[in-house]
Amino acid sequence: MPEIDTSPDNGRGGWVPYLYYPSVPAAGIFVALFTICAAVHIFRLFKYKGWYFIPFIIGIIFEAIGYVGRIGSHYNFNSLGFFIMQSLLILLAPALFAASIYMTLSRIAIALHAEQFLVIRARWLTTFFVTGDVLSFLAQSSGGGLMAGGKPDSAKLGQKVITGGLFIQIFFFCGFIIIATIFHRRLSTSPSHAIEKVKGRKYIWTMYAANGLILIRSMFRVIEYIMPHDGPLLANEAYLYVFDATLMFIVVALYIVVKPYGDLFDEWKRRKDAGGLELTRR
Repeated sequence: MPEIDTSPDNGRGGWVPYLYYPSVPAAGIFVALFTICAAVHIFRLFKYKGWYFIPFIIGIIFEAIGYVGRIGSHYNFNSLGFFIMQSLLILLAPALFAASIYMTLSRIAIALHAEQFLVIRARWLTTFFVTGDVLSFLAQSSGGGLMAGGKPDSAKLGQKVITGGLFIQIFFFCGFIIIATIFHRRLSTSPSHAIEKVKGRKYIWTMYAANGLILIRSMFRVIEYIMPHDGPLLANEAYLYVFDATLMFIVVALYIVVKPYGDLFDEWKRRKDAGGLELTRR
């Protein structure tokens, strides 16, 4: 591979999209993994009609296309199109995962006849956290656009904007985990909800695991973007695959093993159809 020119005379004031040539085998593996997972989730989406998981599936598709962009960057190193593709799609996919995960807690609570244990009314819970997720999404996407401008000054500003968006994401993640933990504790200590506690256990722990993995990934990204463009995390591709690609694949795989549909969510739909929004106003 030719040496990467980071001198001020390289035509972009010293800025380069990468400090390495993206690995084709590594990207190819995750293109295949995310594509297979997307196919499984899409099949189940239409089979079980779990439409609230559409953002999650779009996130999986973002991941797959993002790693295609990294393959394109390997063969066309200076292409801003491939750089923007991989940068934005891989960056934004977890925000879409989060949007669907935020919707699961109120559904679990209603399905278990335990919405009274929520700190925030079920009807407002999803709205509150998805709104925060949208704010994070918008901030990260605008920051990614600035970073893709190909100029050192805009890249630095873009890093700051992305960092702000990631802090918003972390703030809402932490708040969601606290509310979910309070709900779980109240459900577990309620003597009249012993059966519901057992029914909801795997869904609640899957939600914890997914949130924890996305939180670790977001913290990694914050540290990455706080550092300069030539910092060790951005300069070493391995960190991306360990703390982003692998963690996000585990999140996607978790919701294949523990389906976000099935009997529990059939009960949520039955109660919703029977009582409408009155179910969530208690």
